[in-house]
Amino acid sequence: MSLFKKNPFGHYLILKKWIIRIMGGLSHRRFRGFNELKIEGSEILRNLPDKNVLFISNHQTYFADVVAMFHVFNAALSGRGDSIKNVGYLWNPKLNIYYVAAKETMKSGFLPKLLAYAGSISIERTWRSQGKDVNRQVKMSDISNIGVALDDGWVITFPQGTTTPFKPIRKGTAHIIKRYKPIVVPIVIDGFRRSFDKKGLRVKKKNILQSMEIKQPLHVDYDNETTEQIVEKIEYAIEQHPSFLKVISKKELLENEALNEKRKW
Repeated sequence: MSLFKKNPFGHYLILKKWIIRIMGGLSHRRFRGFNELKIEGSEILRNLPDKNVLFISNHQTYFADVVAMFHVFNAALSGRGDSIKNVGYLWNPKLNIYYVAAKETMKSGFLPKLLAYAGSISIERTWRSQGKDVNRQVKMSDISNIGVALDDGWVITFPQGTTTPFKPIRKGTAHIIKRYKPIVVPIVIDGFRRSFDKKGLRVKKKNILQSMEIKQPLHVDYDNETTEQIVEKIEYAIEQHPSFLKVISKKELLENEALNEKRKW
């Protein structure tokens, strides 16, 4: 790799590599130490092409979700089987991994700006800005930048655009899928909201079991399916369809009953 080689967004790859190495080393114990990350589906990552892959996921914190994915993706590509044991997999990380994030979030301090250099495609949200609801047009340059990133590598996006569970899927993700025709890989995460603060920078609680399930790529008929049909597929794939509320409510009820029984004893 040339010392001064850049990616399509003008970022020096050598600098990006060192940011991933350092930030990865500092964050490793958050997923294997203070807490434990259970991983499923690493083998799926090893069978994907090098570019034009779109990962869709539910969202629980601003930064911890993405950082965990950087760990899992690089560990899997280094031959780890559903494990991030031995952080040496970050010595030669995959440098064409990008993630979609709100521009205002990535400009909110030194650390977010550093994380942005590691692969952020910063976009202006059309529905919310500085804590207030807004209604503005999509910037075509934001869509184009996502296309550039897909043409170069892998892109992670959170189609709900918020860390609040069961919020509607933004149709923009479906439009991107129809326009650029990427391989779409769903990911379902859990436990991050309980173990980290909202930003995902501070460990809120230890000994929490975090989980990340990488699912088989979605079958999408790019030309004939409507955006509404693709949105519904995404809802089910990342387990954010309203029907999952009943399952979660029942699970929480059983957990509470078990906890109450334990307290009795």
